[in-house]
Amino acid sequence: MIHHFTKQQAAERAKKLRDLINHHRYQYHVLDQQELSDEALDSLKHELYQLEQEFPGTCTPDSPTQRVGGKALDKFQKIRHRHRMLSMEDVFTPEEFDAWYDRLAERLGVSVFDIFCMVKLDGLAVSLTYRNGILETAATRGDGEIGEDVTMNIRTIEAVPLSLREPTDDELRRLPPLKNFFTGTTEIRGEVFFPSKDFAAFNRQQEKEGKPIFANPRNAAAGTIRHLDPKMAAQRKLSFFAWDLVTDGGQKTHAQEWELLQALGFRVHQESILAKSKTDVQAFWQRMQERRRALPFWVDGTVVRVNQNDWFDQLGVVGKTPRGLVAWKFPPEEVATVVEGAEWFVGRTGALTPVAIVKPTWIGGTTVTHASLHNVDEIKRLDVRIGDTVLLYKAGDIIPKVKTVLKKLRPLNAKQIIPPRTCPVCTTAVLRREGEVAIVCPNVHCLAQDRERVLHVARAFGIDGLGPQTVAVLMDAGLVQSPPDLFTLTPEGLLELDRFADVSSHKLVNEIRAHKEIPLDRFLMALGIPNVGEETAYDLAVQFGTLEAFLQASTDELLSVPNIGEVVAESISTYLSDEQNQRMIASYGKQNVNILPAKNVQGLPLSGKTFVLTGSLSSLSREEAKQKLKALGATLSESVSKKTSYVVTGTDPGSKLSKAQALGVPILSEEGLIGMIGKNL
Repeated sequence: MIHHFTKQQAAERAKKLRDLINHHRYQYHVLDQQELSDEALDSLKHELYQLEQEFPGTCTPDSPTQRVGGKALDKFQKIRHRHRMLSMEDVFTPEEFDAWYDRLAERLGVSVFDIFCMVKLDGLAVSLTYRNGILETAATRGDGEIGEDVTMNIRTIEAVPLSLREPTDDELRRLPPLKNFFTGTTEIRGEVFFPSKDFAAFNRQQEKEGKPIFANPRNAAAGTIRHLDPKMAAQRKLSFFAWDLVTDGGQKTHAQEWELLQALGFRVHQESILAKSKTDVQAFWQRMQERRRALPFWVDGTVVRVNQNDWFDQLGVVGKTPRGLVAWKFPPEEVATVVEGAEWFVGRTGALTPVAIVKPTWIGGTTVTHASLHNVDEIKRLDVRIGDTVLLYKAGDIIPKVKTVLKKLRPLNAKQIIPPRTCPVCTTAVLRREGEVAIVCPNVHCLAQDRERVLHVARAFGIDGLGPQTVAVLMDAGLVQSPPDLFTLTPEGLLELDRFADVSSHKLVNEIRAHKEIPLDRFLMALGIPNVGEETAYDLAVQFGTLEAFLQASTDELLSVPNIGEVVAESISTYLSDEQNQRMIASYGKQNVNILPAKNVQGLPLSGKTFVLTGSLSSLSREEAKQKLKALGATLSESVSKKTSYVVTGTDPGSKLSKAQALGVPILSEEGLIGMIGKNL
């Protein structure tokens, strides 16, 4: 109940209430201590709200009552970061970490240096800007230069202070002389995350209400922060960890930043340590890996950073990644489950791939029911049987793999996985060619192979709207028997099928007709010649220039093409000598498919240079980068070797970067690539 206050008394009471509520926010979210019950704290907030309603002048922008307010937004505005939000290079093994440490030690001219170790939260990175101590804006990473303004949603998170806390005298005595963070602009960065317990409760409620559930806390946190209604964000109990004080206030080390962030009112992970050696860092990584399931939030690794800020700045940036820190990721997630059966899938080359049907299990943020068994030899090596308990692991793949069999748990009635004697689709007897691992269906007219070949051609030509079910319907109806038949389809013919109406029939036919022109290299890839992928098809197109010249090529001429050996040359010759393949290629011409000759790259600026792309590019897609490089005469490759001219690295580059560094291959950042392309255009 509000007493009868004068305006001055109301302002004084409101300030005391704000200070007390903020004190308990700090105790709970930063120090993990609770001095007041939730109900008591709610009553204080309610009193403050009533006071502000009666005396509007007492309400300040950083008042706890102002965490949620305003209408839902139509769209997010953009914010340009004052300082780029960089990404991190990943390392996965002790050897890769050692190599990173040794490179830095050599650059710094020292044998050892201090490393600050933190957990790597699996959440959404945001940048917070405080002006004169009051939260002004919050932005997502975006492309590192420009992010989305999510201030209204971030304000709903109790762990984010609406105003900076003034450090106590004792706290300041532990730190070097610092600037006043309550005048001017202060920038703090950190991670928004969904605590595991609250995420589980949220998903249960979603399921109870018949709404879709989120695959993992990271997706839920990102989806919440990018929701246009801040009231929706307020309903979900997100939290926040700070991990970087961007503003230079005189702090000399990252360890000091950690203390200062906490003193300013931010939650930091208490298990972070200052390591004095590589051994200390590895022990921290191992400990966090063992504790990851016990932590109240999802983590996927550790972040290790040069502690000295001047050394960190001295090391500089490579592309979008600072040299002075890396994310040391945990090994692929593993989980135990039971094999309930096995299926064999037929690909476009006729190879039969075994897939284990497993008891539904959660791994890597998704529920899986299938796991790859690769081939017959892998089944024998693992000695995996139906009924076995197996360990699955997932390392960036859509479908997990079977790692090992827990044979001590094998039931008495476990059944061996027997390779099929006949194709599961067309019942033709399968065979195993000499020197090959896979068993194959030799029937070139097998429906499964035909379907996969049609799908492969649709992807190569860039035709949208042709999925497995649609292709199966077209083939069952006899409208498509081989890939060139796609270009014979008419809206009238499709209208006779159950899946098609007038609009969908015209849409699909128009989409196909719009893609009757294709570059030679894409056409060669579309043919599905064994051992000929995207890069080999490009090399062939550059070498021969036209389809006619390619079709007339001898084995010796094929062997003269860069990167093509005897196996690939023999594969091409065998394919081209087959009469059915010859008729199919001719059919494209009869349907007026225009195969564009390859450009002569001789004399172009990057002719003779081989590039390997790894990681995600932000300013252009990987396909766009490849096309620009090819237009300048460059050759693209999927693997790194001593003959590689440049390895272009984007975000999360993976093992190709490590191999390039080991071989001494020049590394090119995304900015360097763009500069090279622009210089040579």
